[in-house]
Amino acid sequence: MLLAIGALSAKAQNREMSPYSMYGYGMLTDNTSSTQRAMGGVGYAMSNGRQINVMNPASYAMCDSLTFLWDIGLGFTNLWSKEGTTNSKAFGGGLDYITMQFPISKTVGGSFGLVPYSSVGYAFGNSLDTGSELRQGEGGINQLYAGVAYRPFDFVSVGANFSYVFGTTTNDAYAYTTDGSTTLFERVIDVRDWGVQLGVQFSKVFAKKHRATLGVSYTPGKSLHGNVLALKYDATSDTKTDTISYSRMGGNFSTPHSIGVGLNYTYDDRLTTEVDFTYQNWKSAKFKDEANFGSNLFKNRTKIAAGLQYIPKLRGNYLQRINYRIGGHYTNDYITVRSNDVSEYGVSLGFGLPSNFSKTMVNLSFEYKRRKSSPINYIQEDYFNITIGVNFNEMWFWKNKIR
Repeated sequence: MLLAIGALSAKAQNREMSPYSMYGYGMLTDNTSSTQRAMGGVGYAMSNGRQINVMNPASYAMCDSLTFLWDIGLGFTNLWSKEGTTNSKAFGGGLDYITMQFPISKTVGGSFGLVPYSSVGYAFGNSLDTGSELRQGEGGINQLYAGVAYRPFDFVSVGANFSYVFGTTTNDAYAYTTDGSTTLFERVIDVRDWGVQLGVQFSKVFAKKHRATLGVSYTPGKSLHGNVLALKYDATSDTKTDTISYSRMGGNFSTPHSIGVGLNYTYDDRLTTEVDFTYQNWKSAKFKDEANFGSNLFKNRTKIAAGLQYIPKLRGNYLQRINYRIGGHYTNDYITVRSNDVSEYGVSLGFGLPSNFSKTMVNLSFEYKRRKSSPINYIQEDYFNITIGVNFNEMWFWKNKIR
């Protein structure tokens, strides 16, 4: 029931408010939780049995044999954008993700949930020689996944996520002429497909309190299945005047191979640092844009992220048990705008607030991000994001002994 509600909420609300999201499949996400966002978005080598890590399914094998984890995230965004001398503001938010993790045996763990893949949301207008135009878009693509991980040895674990990929993105362009007529060009991409993600983690404990972990995650590229519909309307009379195209997505739309590598160092379970690198070869991905809503020239996406978490004392007073987090990232995005690259950088901090009565934790993350195009900076966007994640940690599988 919760997953169904989450799917409806994720489909109904716009997680994005950027004109850059009109290109391609929209703005991509990286399956990060509130904890990981506070640390710059790292996670490929993270293997904490008290946090759900969808970025690398191999991490599920570290789940405690008595523990059931359940993480719900809510996101809120305040955006300031600047285009030339024009400034604007926007605010949005809603349900972001729902994930669960549970033990299957001492060496096998499982997880399932709903996470976003991409998001579209924008509205802006321009003046034309014969009138004006309004462009707007909404929607997104989501992943309903089920994952499993196995730890054959103490130092290695392997895992896989199997996902149902679904969602709809809509891009509209209204043309208003000086004679009073209005024409609507609309493109609808409806995705219904499946996907797989593989992961592996290698850990080494040395000098008792020190642990180093290398994590690798790989998602193979594949053709997307679904439908693409491009229409032309006489918006004045609400009459369809032409079907530009209606086709299956197979062969014309695809996602790229993606690989992520991370290196994590943990001391005494109190200090954790990690550095991640992500590479996606979007340059070879297909995206047939018959309605000419945006550039179909993609470039390879790279991201580097680093983060740190510190807990003063595992069993101290309340302030000493708080998880303090900080991080940053830099991304060269996959879209181009009139042959200009789009990049983003950001810094973040956050706190893990433990409960006094259970192992449940409330995770808060605060992110500042700037997105722009170069060498010509068409629009500069500044984001302030707040993510609230509630990580329920319950001992559902504890068996009381009868004496």
